[in-house]
Amino acid sequence: MMVCCLVGFGSLATGAVAQGRTPHRFGVEGGQFVLDGKPFRVISGEMHYPRIPRAYWRERLRMAKAMGLNTITTYVFWNAHEPQPGVYDFSGNNDVAEFVREAQEEGLYVILRPGPYVCAEWEWGGYPAWLLKDHGMVVRSSDPKFMGPVTTWFKRLGEELAPLQIGNGGPIILTQVENEYGSYGKDHAYMKEVHQGLVAAGFTKSQLYTADGPEQVPDGSLPELPVGINFGGEHEGDAQKAFATLKKFRPNGPFINSEYWAGWFDHWGGEHAHTNAGAQEANLEWMLGQGYSVSIYMFHGGTSFGWMNGANSDGKGSYEPDVTSYDYDSVLDESGRPTAKYFVFRDLIAKATGVTPPAVPKVAAAVSVPVVRLVEGASLWSNLPEPVKSEQVLSMEDVGQAYGYILYRSKLQNVGDGELVLDQLHSYAVVYVDGKQVGTVDRRLKQDRVKLTGVKAGARLDILVENTSRVNFGLSIGGERAGITKRVTLAGKELTGWEIYRLPMEAPEKLQYSVKACDGPCFYRAKLDVAAVGDTFLDTSEFVKGQLWLNGKALGRIWNVGPQKALYAPGPWLVKGKNEVVVFDLEGKSGRSLRGVDKPMLGGTK
Repeated sequence: MMVCCLVGFGSLATGAVAQGRTPHRFGVEGGQFVLDGKPFRVISGEMHYPRIPRAYWRERLRMAKAMGLNTITTYVFWNAHEPQPGVYDFSGNNDVAEFVREAQEEGLYVILRPGPYVCAEWEWGGYPAWLLKDHGMVVRSSDPKFMGPVTTWFKRLGEELAPLQIGNGGPIILTQVENEYGSYGKDHAYMKEVHQGLVAAGFTKSQLYTADGPEQVPDGSLPELPVGINFGGEHEGDAQKAFATLKKFRPNGPFINSEYWAGWFDHWGGEHAHTNAGAQEANLEWMLGQGYSVSIYMFHGGTSFGWMNGANSDGKGSYEPDVTSYDYDSVLDESGRPTAKYFVFRDLIAKATGVTPPAVPKVAAAVSVPVVRLVEGASLWSNLPEPVKSEQVLSMEDVGQAYGYILYRSKLQNVGDGELVLDQLHSYAVVYVDGKQVGTVDRRLKQDRVKLTGVKAGARLDILVENTSRVNFGLSIGGERAGITKRVTLAGKELTGWEIYRLPMEAPEKLQYSVKACDGPCFYRAKLDVAAVGDTFLDTSEFVKGQLWLNGKALGRIWNVGPQKALYAPGPWLVKGKNEVVVFDLEGKSGRSLRGVDKPMLGGTK
């Protein structure tokens, strides 16, 4: 059963109508979406405000309008906004309310996806890492230790966004309840709690809905809310099959493809996605021809700057961390430039709607930046903070850390040869004995041990661990603590007596650098001389594994396994003249070079 519902004028529980805005009515009548009493078809595309430099938000929105879209869809990323319990950040690139306002100013409606779980190939599906400090808490459940922080977060988010719903004069027409929950479980009591939490936070002036894969609709939906279905278009006929499945459960509509996967994402060690544009075109044409609503995922992927890339797992031991680029083979590439697919989709939408879209905006050309050698270095070993002392190893979350690296140090009492086993390593480690690298352990390759030979009593053991990303999808998300999450054994005996160093890798530009040669885990600094400001792509192909910062902003990860070999550096984050770049490399060597190229480097593996 689907209860028809209409949101709009009513009593404004969320406060006054947005200043200067006229309230409108959006909802479901007779199995279709209606706006102010008239049928309304959603033609949307997804893009995420933290993945796009704020200075470019309006340009990307205008590109959406020029493709013929009438709506923009975005997730809200809890971990970006509440990095510590009760500490909120809605500034700069996190100013989601400004993103929504700019969408409205550009003539676009908004679909809001506040989660609290978002998937999105984003670190731990958008959950803040501090939730994991409580080992007894169960995420994505009715556990009060989880739902308490969720409802508090929703209330704070409502202060930002509830006034921007359509019934309050804003552009938000649809607000999603949870996210693809049917792919995770079928606890309808939990789904009702999330629904109630959003209502209590003031999300009553837009149409609430759920979204799932077609087959998962019974498990993830609520009978009182309309349903969107999420699917891809890699084969002709996929859309027909998906909607035929939906109609078994919801024969009366409304009919919306809430995520139309017109691309895909990349894993470290894999190939760059090149998806079937012809089949995507055919499926989109069919949906538009049926009069159905659709949201293209992604219209513009952008970049998972810093530490925010996600990872996949099948729950049986596989681990596939995503690259920093979220290009997604989408209609707008990572830097916001239209692809051939953009123009195909634009023509299809214009034909289906009979509306000629605005002219496609011009995008400034990307620039090249001359090669610079990184000769100034700072050794990680010389810049360690005060350690936390513990008999057993502790996870990042146990010591109050979310992202970056963590170092475990101990004195070895055992002698001779043996296997060093890192039980439940998350996710990449370099092992040193008396300062000499003796091996690496990579969760991606299902590794958990290193063979030690000739170990002497009293030798110093260092295990430097990178949080390559917490898994963002699947049943394993509840155990996604970072670091060494169980124990360390050598020749079958547990090692104890640890010094644990928190390395969140914040403000590396403030370290003391010198021209003295620095090998191994080191930071390297140089000045990029930019003659003309514009987008560029920093070629990282000379480095092994680490992170890059530009003028204090963490651009993303480096890993020579590919496919990504250059990091997107947005023009607004550069200045004419000298720009400071810092590279951390786990296997560094002084004098390696960096340059800016005018095209992305997303293909090819090593």
